[in-house]
Amino acid sequence: MTKRPFVFTPQTIHSHLDERFYRIVKPASFPDHIIRYRNQDAASSVGLADLSDDAWRDHFGRFVPFEGSFPAPLALCYHGHQFGHYNPELGDGRGFLFAQTRAADGRLLDMGTKGSGTTPFSRSADGRLTLKGAVREILATEMLQALGVNTSKTLSVIETGEALTRHDEPSPTRSAVMVRLSHSHIRIGSFQRLSYMDDAEGIEMLARHVIRHYYADDPALDPAADFDALVPLFLEKVAASIATTAGQWLAAGFVHGVLNTDNFNITGESFDYGPWRFLPHFDPGLVAAYFDDMGRYAYGRQADAALWAVCRLADCFVRFASKETIEDSLRGFFPEMEASLADQLQWRLGVTLNDKTEAPTLCRHLFTAAKTTKVGFDQIFHDLYGGSDRVGTYHVDDWKPVLDILAASKPIHDMSHPHFARTDAVSMTIDEVEAIWAPIAAADDWSLLHQKIDDVRAMRAALKGDIPTHNQS
Repeated sequence: MTKRPFVFTPQTIHSHLDERFYRIVKPASFPDHIIRYRNQDAASSVGLADLSDDAWRDHFGRFVPFEGSFPAPLALCYHGHQFGHYNPELGDGRGFLFAQTRAADGRLLDMGTKGSGTTPFSRSADGRLTLKGAVREILATEMLQALGVNTSKTLSVIETGEALTRHDEPSPTRSAVMVRLSHSHIRIGSFQRLSYMDDAEGIEMLARHVIRHYYADDPALDPAADFDALVPLFLEKVAASIATTAGQWLAAGFVHGVLNTDNFNITGESFDYGPWRFLPHFDPGLVAAYFDDMGRYAYGRQADAALWAVCRLADCFVRFASKETIEDSLRGFFPEMEASLADQLQWRLGVTLNDKTEAPTLCRHLFTAAKTTKVGFDQIFHDLYGGSDRVGTYHVDDWKPVLDILAASKPIHDMSHPHFARTDAVSMTIDEVEAIWAPIAAADDWSLLHQKIDDVRAMRAALKGDIPTHNQS
């Protein structure tokens, strides 16, 4: 029986909120619209795989509204703590909420932009995105998805034909506009802004909205329940969601770089990538942002940063629940993060432990051994996939406790996928990213980007146990 394609179903759910939560804006007009990345997998998930290139450019470059969608884009309002300092002058300064839709799995997804022009929140900025920034976001989201991280998806990148000046890139540099698919664009900072404005009604309205539309699958969360009773359940759920993602980052060797409260999605989904990095080798002190002088958001401090952000969300609800009640709702953060990390490490190693109580021990021994080796972080998982030392180089004292635990585990997939025949792991180090960008900048040569995406998607299929696909887009 032929499977029917999923039909695009526009939604306007964010407009159920009033205009204290957003500003209606106008997209920029660009001199050119060259499609550089069209994510057919993501497009299929929302019923847009069959859009012609002309229609793609119209909707994701010129921002012509879909029928039944918002008549005009919405720039969302939020504040946030940036490196620990509160900033009330934030908001969508170079992006907006363009459309909402249902995915094939029923989730509500936003189509949010980056580089789509100025808004009332732009301040002195130009509202644009560099093409290099867009390429970096493509690579981050492709790699994170392959490594099992709950992440937004880059749907589209269109080069827009403008020359931009940036202090952190050789300038003039090329411009682009990006569209991402994300499970909400509501941030911790969205609630902080309402608290800053002493808008208790707005806090309650937004929390009920999030529960109704983004946590609808949790029977413990009734959006119509008494709000004072709902608050601790809501905070517990958000804390658990963010903790789960933090554990996934650590297992992926990912350094987000800028874990400000305005960069935390209320659903826990990872999004909004700037100066990210993946670990070349295990290094808890690795930072991604050149301006993170104190290492606030270093790889090994990300769980602490995430909990700090969740606590700032909790601050917004002190008028609705006691301090003790709120503190109790957050106590599960680290157990949830540690469980997520343990699950993801096993998944990356391609095993399931017969004795689940060994999971924390495996994590501890793995990171201890990884710290002493010269082997790349991604290479470790590639070499040990399936629970055995496939290359014969890990039979040394530091790795013995890891190998002993893996020997008593069960493989979750066979090793027939061609990905496992590779000698070198698929990785995404900063040197690789720069090497991919260099020929694009110098000669408009996109072949290395396309090859990397093919490799990452093959890894994704292998880790999922799927038959490999090669529908590169």
